[in-house]
Amino acid sequence: MFEVVTRIVSFLPAGSEIVHALGAGAELVGRSHECDYPASVQALPVVSKPSLDLDGLNQAEIDAAVSGRLASGESLYVVDELLLRDLAPDVILTQDLCQVCAPSGNELTRALKSLPSNPTVIYLTPRTLAEIDDNIIAVGEAIGRGDQANALVARNHERVERVRASTRTLTRRPRVTFLEWTDPLFCAGHWVPEMIEIAGGDDRLGRPGADSIRISWDDVHAQSPEIVIVAPCGYHLAQAERMARDLPPIPGARVYPVDANAFFARPGPRYVDGIELLAKIFTGEAARNAGGTVERMLADAR
Repeated sequence: MFEVVTRIVSFLPAGSEIVHALGAGAELVGRSHECDYPASVQALPVVSKPSLDLDGLNQAEIDAAVSGRLASGESLYVVDELLLRDLAPDVILTQDLCQVCAPSGNELTRALKSLPSNPTVIYLTPRTLAEIDDNIIAVGEAIGRGDQANALVARNHERVERVRASTRTLTRRPRVTFLEWTDPLFCAGHWVPEMIEIAGGDDRLGRPGADSIRISWDDVHAQSPEIVIVAPCGYHLAQAERMARDLPPIPGARVYPVDANAFFARPGPRYVDGIELLAKIFTGEAARNAGGTVERMLADAR
């Protein structure tokens, strides 16, 4: 008897990460241009790419270009319909939460209509940590990895509860401002405020389960933050470090750049790593070990 192998195309990085975390990486046959973890996915053919050339632009220029494109009703992505047809996926992973994150709406609907097959389409649109877990389980069920998905979620729950137990008895929580973009400023949204709360921080500007929105420096200063997390959506640590250096002075605050793509911006299984990382910052361990990044501290602790 031949084993049935599912052919999976992922239009977003979190989808690719979930598939690999469930042990089905070999079944991925196509990816978005942003899928880069684990590194092996970069060898896969790219089924979607931006319709705008943003290379070399700074954050303000990217924000203006993206805002203008969305205001005109034009899509931010182009789907390679011929390639998608050739890949003949059984399962497609996409989202309809954020127009900036992956193809959604008309461009994907049109591409799906061109396929001779009728693939299962899973929309990963979480706004909370519980919904991220639901997405992991939904992907697992769709690709025949339900047991692995339930086991992964259970392991993550155990790790989250260990952090929650360690921060539940804190006598005070540090005032935190989490920046998902720095020019213009955007606050923390969706699942990130929940991560901050579990890790022991207090971010009054965060919007749990809701969209991240623009804020001002007056908003930030009014909170008198003790800790500022710089986590620009779509960027890794080295880029976040450069952006953190460009921030104006924030009196009384320690500034920590972090890898948003790895731990915060992508709603996949690594969210628990992000919570553990934040806990190290909020409890002062990062300040006591200033010789390395908090990401390195997290790796060393494992």
